[in-house]
Amino acid sequence: MSELNNSPIADFDWDSYENGQVATGKTREELVKTYDESLNTIKDKEVIEGTVISLNKREAVVNIGYKSDGIIPMSEFRYNPDLKVGDTVEVFIENQEDKKGQLILSHKKARATRSWDRVNEALDNSEIIKGYIKCRTKGGMIVDVFGIEAFLPGSQIDVKPIRDYDVFVGKTMEFKVVKINQEFKNVVVSHKALIEAELEQQKKDIIAKLEKGQVLEGTVKNITSYGVFIDLGGVDGLIHITDLSWGRVNDPQEVVELDQKLNVVILDFDDEKKRIALGLKQLQPHPWDALDENHQVGDKVKGKVVVMADYGAFVEIAPGVEGLIHVSEMSWSQHLRSAQDFMKVGDEVEAVILTLDRKERKMSLGIKQLKADPWENIEEKYPVASKHTAKVRNFTNFGVFVELEEGVDGLIHISDLSWTKKIKHPSEFTQIGAEIDVQVLEIDKENRRLSLGHKQLEENPWDVFETVFTVGSIHEGTIVEMLDKGAVIALPYGVEGFATPKHLVKEDGTQAQVEEKLNFKVIEFNKESKRIILSHSRIFEDEAKAEKAEAKKAAKKAKVEETVSTPAIEKTTLGDISELAALKEKLEKGNK
Repeated sequence: MSELNNSPIADFDWDSYENGQVATGKTREELVKTYDESLNTIKDKEVIEGTVISLNKREAVVNIGYKSDGIIPMSEFRYNPDLKVGDTVEVFIENQEDKKGQLILSHKKARATRSWDRVNEALDNSEIIKGYIKCRTKGGMIVDVFGIEAFLPGSQIDVKPIRDYDVFVGKTMEFKVVKINQEFKNVVVSHKALIEAELEQQKKDIIAKLEKGQVLEGTVKNITSYGVFIDLGGVDGLIHITDLSWGRVNDPQEVVELDQKLNVVILDFDDEKKRIALGLKQLQPHPWDALDENHQVGDKVKGKVVVMADYGAFVEIAPGVEGLIHVSEMSWSQHLRSAQDFMKVGDEVEAVILTLDRKERKMSLGIKQLKADPWENIEEKYPVASKHTAKVRNFTNFGVFVELEEGVDGLIHISDLSWTKKIKHPSEFTQIGAEIDVQVLEIDKENRRLSLGHKQLEENPWDVFETVFTVGSIHEGTIVEMLDKGAVIALPYGVEGFATPKHLVKEDGTQAQVEEKLNFKVIEFNKESKRIILSHSRIFEDEAKAEKAEAKKAAKKAKVEETVSTPAIEKTTLGDISELAALKEKLEKGNK
């Protein structure tokens, strides 16, 4: 380091200095005036440009060519983290000189003053500008652009779906102004627009090389309920949920995860090559090809119920290999039922292979085959005349369908329900779900039906009724129902009879009514058809006839008695004598 020369200037004019003059010969006032003229002329509230001459964490020192430099807080440069010494910046002159003689500048106000013009210029010129992301808002972000709060929609942040918006807060990014509402001073910016042009070219290059069957590496971009979107490096393709795995997939997230890299095969794309269908399972061998060759019809297999339908259940016995258990193969019962009555999704079941078509990749299964067919030994378990308890399953107009056990059904004809009661519909006698005692009458093994009876469990009361309700006997009865052709009459012992309208006329000439209790005479009894014909009017009609006959008989008797008690007076007439003479002559001839 050179030593400083501290020796005095020999020819310095100390007298002139003391008089206010310097070596140039000019006075101090002249020099100050010349200095002031060399500085920029500035005004308060004016926007000019300045140069950054120094920086630290808190503030930036800016030279605007004035006698003093201005200081601006670094917070006003958050949108531009690349600010450096030597950069030109806009400043707003707040005050040329405060109390401390300091020049007060503001970069924020300078930007705000010119911001609207700058934003409009950026839109007109498709200019790329910088902005500072201040915070999140509904649907996107708020960005500081030239001091204006602009809106950045979530869909315009990137070409990829954004999962975490918060990571962008506090960042400075490049944007393009895409929309301005002049009336409301609203500005919309986009970062996605900057990279779309570049991606569009990449997309064209990739699409031009696409071929069906081509295998490409991609990244999981988005997962939906119906499939997975894959980024192939600038162009997206979709793996439909059915092409993720040979097995059934309920949720794509069971197979892939976001940002996962995987190989996919191109299955198809449209003429414009804008929609690309991808496959993942196609890169794996089909599970049917790997199915155990020893599996054959009749074998037992285990699997998991993966899908339920009213008509049956699909059971996965190996990943991607399913068999259908039709509802008719779930039980030996012939009742129409839903498959949900037997199993549900997720159940582990054992079944028997009924059909197997490896070429068509189809298989049908059954579970009822795991139990013995109850009709194989039906004659031994339910022989004719045997008695059992059954459950009422259904009604028809002609009888009751009952179930003796699962798969064994029978019919009780309506005429076999009761010996005495005339039943119009089975619901009058029993109800669905109730138990009823039955006797086997007939076995139809081919059609899997049993003819059953209920009344046969009791003795036929008509054998007794034959001795009680003899023709001509009189019994008290109640009219329970009126029909067009007559009335139904309830008789003792729970039996019913029938009377036609003419037999319901009472002695006073009026017609008998429902619930009226009267005496009835049996005029016909048919054991085979279980029919009793009654008459009320016949009772008093027969009584009248009897009385008339009795009176006639009495009158005849009285006449006879009168004849006997009165002797006849004989009178001989000429006619009588001549008749006797002729008779005598005839007798005599006969004797000769």
